[in-house]
Amino acid sequence: MEGGRNLYGGALQALYLMEGLAERGHRNALICRSESDLAKAASRFAEIYPIPVSGDLDLRLIPRIFRRIGRCRPDLVHLHGRIGADVMGGIACRLAGVPVVHSRRVDNPEPRWMVALKYRLHDRVIAISEGIGRVLLAEGLPQQKLRVVRSAVECRRFDRPCRRDRLNTELGVPAQARLIGVVAQLIARKGHRVLIQAMPTLIKEFPYLRVLFFGKGPLEQDLRQRVAAAGLGDHVQFAGFRKDLPDLLPCLELLVHPALKEGLGVSLLQSASAGVPIVASDAGGMPEAVHHGFNGLLVPPGDAQALHAAVASLLRDRELARHMGLAGKKLMQTEFSVTAMVEGNLAVYSELLADTRRKRA
Repeated sequence: MEGGRNLYGGALQALYLMEGLAERGHRNALICRSESDLAKAASRFAEIYPIPVSGDLDLRLIPRIFRRIGRCRPDLVHLHGRIGADVMGGIACRLAGVPVVHSRRVDNPEPRWMVALKYRLHDRVIAISEGIGRVLLAEGLPQQKLRVVRSAVECRRFDRPCRRDRLNTELGVPAQARLIGVVAQLIARKGHRVLIQAMPTLIKEFPYLRVLFFGKGPLEQDLRQRVAAAGLGDHVQFAGFRKDLPDLLPCLELLVHPALKEGLGVSLLQSASAGVPIVASDAGGMPEAVHHGFNGLLVPPGDAQALHAAVASLLRDRELARHMGLAGKKLMQTEFSVTAMVEGNLAVYSELLADTRRKRA
């Protein structure tokens, strides 16, 4: 089950996983929003069971999920995302008597009482990074329930040459602009405000700097107002949600991810695969995707001055930035492949099913 509407982040990981499982001869049944992009993309290798989803506290999800489980009769259920999946999906699985796995993709802290209650519903909890795993253990998740399987990136899809003329035409970018990208939902914890705060001093040294905010979210109007108030209208562009990111990312000089919290960061994996050096926050699972001084630089979260210094250093030294970009490609190919992610999840399934059979016997 995946409750997200758009095909990025956790929904994209679920798509990679189902495709890999189908290639290995396993049958997929997907419970998802009826209007989701994931439902369309996964229809080639999964039976689709659409349901209406109103939010985390929609109690009607329990009977809806229960009925779908009864129709497809799975060996186990894997719950992805938070929108009704973690709790309502867990209750439905318990009622159906089906083993259940939950993927935790964020490092937001939860009260210990909530962890004790919520994760009692799940037989295994998969953290997508070591950072998330540490948070879960600190909050009281039993060690025997936790497994770590990192998110993956389809490296070859992003490893392509830059077509700068196309980007300039598509987005109306001046030919002389030096491009920085932020690929993230427009929400507070992604840290866009920190970069906006650092921009005025960056522009003094790099007058042709252009920042592209890729993504959508409820904070868009607030961010637009902050950009206008700071006089940054000619230097910050809201590019929205783009399905052609594989064509656009290779044209960036830097990917900046100033998130205050982050489980891992799929955009970090995508940008590194495209050969783009990264400046990110030293928080959550981000240090697992960005090795400081190797394929990018890490700064304290929320520190606009440190962010300015890191971005400026790589804009000044293009050769260093190029070497970091090449290092990022190698890191993604060795540590974040789709094959490793699929096999890691499959190992958790096999272990859980074997354990379930022993208990029933």
